[in-house]
This record gives sequence, structure tokens and C-alpha cells, in this order.
Amino acid sequence: MWYGVFLWAAVSSLVFHLPAALLSLATLRQHKMARFMPVAILLMSIVGPVCGGVLTSAAIAGVYKAAGKRMISLEALVFGVGQSFCVLIISFLRVLATL
Repeated sequence: MWYGVFLWAAVSSLVFHLPAALLSLATLRQHKMARFMPVAILLMSIVGPVCGGVLTSAAIAGVYKAAGKRMISLEALVFGVGQSFCVLIISFLRVLATL
């Protein structure tokens, strides 16, 4: 049950980070040091779901298991994409707070 939520979180995280990596690759390719920024962005698209996504997916699955409910694929999609969307919103709000 947790695996479905985790996979959707990982895929949606990659979908959110891939355009940012491509944009930074296109704009920073001439820079001496910043040309490696797309690698860091793509690594974060994998490391984030592996570290935090596994824990939150297991917590969601634990609640479903304790309630005795069965999770359908659409619910896994909603929870997985919701996790990535929450991370995206929190990231933007954290950057705006420093301005």
C-alpha cells in the first residue's frame, strides 16, 4: 500500500523538478560553476522522495491499515501527488519569506 503512494510521490517529484533542471541547464550552461546545478536539482528530485516520501507514505498506509480500509490506485495517486505539491508550496513559501 505504501509503495503505490511512494511511487506517485517519486514520479510527481521528478515531473516538478525536471523542468527546473532543464531551465537551469539552458540558462547556466556558460557559467563556470553553476552549470552543475541541474545535477543537484535532479538529485533532490530523487533524494527527497526516498528520505521523506517513504516515511510519509508509510504513515498514510499505516492509517489505512489501522482503519481496515483498502487503498485504491486513485487514492495513492492523490496522496503521492499531494505530497509533492505540498513540498513545492512549502519550498516557494520558504524562499519568499527570505526576500
